[in-house]
Amino acid sequence: MNTQLRNPQQERWDFQWRLRLLWLLVTLLSLLLLCRLLWLQVISHAYYHTLAENNRISIVPLVPNRGLILDRHGKVLAENNYSYTLEINPAQSADPETVIDQLATLLTITPSDRKLFQKMRDETHGLAPVTIRSHLQEEEIARFSVNRYRFPGVEVQARMIRNYPLGTSASHLIGYIGRINESDQERLDDEDLTDAYRGTNNIGKLGIEGHYESLLHGTTGSEQVETDAAGHGVRSLQRIAPISGSDLILSIDAGLQQAAEQAFGTHRGALVAIEPSTGEVLAFVSQPGFDPNLFVDGIDQDHWNALNDSPDKPLNNRALRGQYPPGSTVKPFMALAALTLGRRDPHTQIFDPGYFAFPGSSHHYRDWKPGGHGLVDMHLSIVQSCDVYYYSLANELGIDTMHDFFTQFGLGQKTGIDLDGEVSGLYPSTAWKRKRFKQDWYAGETVISGIGQGYVLVTPLQLASAVAALANQGVWMRPHLVRAIRDSSSGITRSINPEAVRTIPLKEADLALIRDAMVDVMRPGGTASQAGAGAPYLIAGKTGTAQVIGVRQGEKYSESQTAERNRDHALFVAFAPADHPRLAVAVLVENGGHGGVIAAPIARQVFDYYLLGRAPKAAVEVPDEQVDDGPH
Repeated sequence: MNTQLRNPQQERWDFQWRLRLLWLLVTLLSLLLLCRLLWLQVISHAYYHTLAENNRISIVPLVPNRGLILDRHGKVLAENNYSYTLEINPAQSADPETVIDQLATLLTITPSDRKLFQKMRDETHGLAPVTIRSHLQEEEIARFSVNRYRFPGVEVQARMIRNYPLGTSASHLIGYIGRINESDQERLDDEDLTDAYRGTNNIGKLGIEGHYESLLHGTTGSEQVETDAAGHGVRSLQRIAPISGSDLILSIDAGLQQAAEQAFGTHRGALVAIEPSTGEVLAFVSQPGFDPNLFVDGIDQDHWNALNDSPDKPLNNRALRGQYPPGSTVKPFMALAALTLGRRDPHTQIFDPGYFAFPGSSHHYRDWKPGGHGLVDMHLSIVQSCDVYYYSLANELGIDTMHDFFTQFGLGQKTGIDLDGEVSGLYPSTAWKRKRFKQDWYAGETVISGIGQGYVLVTPLQLASAVAALANQGVWMRPHLVRAIRDSSSGITRSINPEAVRTIPLKEADLALIRDAMVDVMRPGGTASQAGAGAPYLIAGKTGTAQVIGVRQGEKYSESQTAERNRDHALFVAFAPADHPRLAVAVLVENGGHGGVIAAPIARQVFDYYLLGRAPKAAVEVPDEQVDDGPH
């Protein structure tokens, strides 16, 4: 039996080796821990401090109050009211449809509320809270609060809701705000405005609300809120107050606006009233209108279909975007062109047999008056709206000369008014037709342009601006709607200065001759004598009738036998008092017939309200059959 003897020295060496190895391992682990600690506490301190703070602190955006919109006398046209809304956060709640069904046992939730919720949910892709009910009553809030524990992700929020107290009045002018959709968000991203709109659900869409969005919105603030483990706010650490949007004071006179709308009654059309000396727009009517309050929380499908599918097109801004032949409202400008360019003496008479024809041609360009007016000079041609006089004058002037003269008054061009979406209309020329149709210009096209037909298209805004320049001795002022801007933080009001764009070189004697003829339009023997009867002030006006459908040679236009929407448009332009103009007006009534019958009486009521303070009467109704006096 062999007995192995212990080797103390070997054992001591093995022990020391293991001890050194363990010490080395402990040292390496300590160094690794120290390095990690150095990384976390020193090198990455800022990063992890931020993460820790974010777990403890929430940054809450503070949405600014939207600026007010007021008329020239301080009447509120757009305001903000507090309203309690019930909102569902799809990301934090159960199946929304089930939640809504359960909420319906506590609160009234209509099918329209459900449809609108689904629409808004689709637009936000379920990533943001969506309103299911607005304008909650106190009793409803109390009923929900008692059952709040049953509905995770559902909250009652106090929000500022835009309100338009005048309803449909001036709706095309004021516009509306609506929910920020994908296209709005893309635009905000492109303009680097995403942070500026954090927490904001709505944005200006049309009218003043859209054009002046950057001023009305204001500056978003923020608040640092310390939260607990459940995410509930504990205390406020820091607050940067939002800055409310600027208030806009418009040139519009709300009383005049409503008087003009009342004068229209149920007729479709537009009216623009301008102060000639400043270009301030005092009334801007497009009938029918719409209720902008429908769009604030997002319009439901039923209301949208009713507006969008209506044959009356209530969403169409006729004053800004409607393009119509001006008819005989151009005749004072035609006569003024002849005088300014020295093409015709005002006392020169022509014979009107009831038609105009080119030499050797059998085609007749008919006058509105069968049998004609006989001998007519310039004054009488305006008073009685003689077509033949202006057929021949247009032939003498030529379309390019007419184009150059009329565009000085802004016809066929954008006015540059402070609204988005304005169209230019059209005043044709030979170059335009060659570019547009690759065709030459024909003499017959010049002739009918002389009475505001053919290719000529203008907007009611352009007509009002043109007649305002006529009243303002040829000084064309840019029409504008915002009169002053009031800063919400300082309270300082900054006025918008009128802009004189150009002065048309006109002789005072020529202007006086045209003005006198337009005054006689409103007197016995003139085409608007009925509208001018009994006025205690002088009105200088001109009627117009624009064809919607053509009438063949040898045929007679019959109002009663023509479908209502194919009937002629009625137009009227005027300024008053004629000897010291304070208001220039253009009126268009779609399918209204003749300007002296329906459009001129509307303008008379507007003048009476503004100059005399008289309330408007009942709207003028169009007779089933009017006197067939043609496009004058």
